[in-house]
Amino acid sequence: MAQTKLTIATVNNGDMIRMQGLTADFTAKNPGITLEWVTLEENVLRQRVTTDIATKSGQFDVLTIGTYEVPIWAKRGWLVALDGLGADYDVDDLIPAIRSGLSEGGKLFASPFYGESSMVMYRTDLMDKAGLKMPDAPTWQFVGEAARKMTDKANGVYGVCLRGKAGWGENMAFLTATSNSFGARWFDEQWKPQFDQPEWKATLDFYVNLMRDAGPPGASSNGFNENLALFNSGKCGMWIDATVAASFVTNPKDSQVATKVGFALAPDNGLGKRGNWLWAWSLAVPAGSKKSAEAQKFISWATSKSYGNLVAAKEGWANVPPGTRTSLYANAEYAKVPFAKMTLDSINAADPAKPSVKPVPYVGVQFVAIPEFQGLATNIGQIFSQTLSGGVTVDAALKQAQEISTREMTRAGYIK
Repeated sequence: MAQTKLTIATVNNGDMIRMQGLTADFTAKNPGITLEWVTLEENVLRQRVTTDIATKSGQFDVLTIGTYEVPIWAKRGWLVALDGLGADYDVDDLIPAIRSGLSEGGKLFASPFYGESSMVMYRTDLMDKAGLKMPDAPTWQFVGEAARKMTDKANGVYGVCLRGKAGWGENMAFLTATSNSFGARWFDEQWKPQFDQPEWKATLDFYVNLMRDAGPPGASSNGFNENLALFNSGKCGMWIDATVAASFVTNPKDSQVATKVGFALAPDNGLGKRGNWLWAWSLAVPAGSKKSAEAQKFISWATSKSYGNLVAAKEGWANVPPGTRTSLYANAEYAKVPFAKMTLDSINAADPAKPSVKPVPYVGVQFVAIPEFQGLATNIGQIFSQTLSGGVTVDAALKQAQEISTREMTRAGYIK
């Protein structure tokens, strides 16, 4: 039998590595298909797959991409619509918010392997000590008060740890999601930048004041991994970040506070939007692949309900890729995982099509799904990071952000 080789570009994270170890199940069911993996660090992966797809070189048959890339690339005709996933795939089982983020024009262009939102992870013992009870759906005001009460700088305990490291996927992911709950937006309906509006000033003032009062030293250098280490070593009263972190902070092998962790929805301001984001690592077929049918067979296997059952049988329910299918959260065994319900509630609270209180012309919760966002948000992220270290005032940072974004959006032709 002639063999068809699929070349798969993927990210070097635990869930993807686990999948590679389980692919004997796929090849046994599809003896005519062999798999070649190209496993890369996240930033390198983005560069490689972007180059491959933009030049139509056809090096890869399956790409691992995120919710930022999918709508942009689908609009450009760079991705194949996934209409060959088979009868068992059950597209209606996908969590609606995740499905929406990976669709364009009503068609699915990537299948989610793993999805996440963000939420509050907090120390139950420090909350008790402060005489407070965390609501399931806290406000920013409560989080601010609790963080200040939980802070014990003399003993190296800080009330809240938040991303401060510059980057479109680091501090700007957190701040953009947070700004939604303050009523801010990146652009108005005519693509005019909005950093000169009071909602963005309220967002950044709150963030900077909170981190000065209750954040750890050197917060401008802290991203996901740094805050995870601080939380697991008992240095943070609260940490608002990716739901995927829940499995790490509750694992006694990783965390010194594993038995003292509670979960809550990301905070709001009573305006109808919460400060949580939405992300999914997903599998897609580039338009340049000549093996679309076989590639969709693989994607269907890797993102199916059957794959979740396979992982559960081999490695336990807590290790099933989270955040993609409604049926996983209806499973009685998975419901016993302590962070399962709050993860699902957080994902459902995010709406990529209507991320902010006011109308926006873009899709995306913690990003804006336009090609210019990556460079623009990286530049603004560097300026906002300096507000934590005192290198620039909030007012000056917002003025620069407005100028930079106005210049870039004019250059790109969105505004005149």
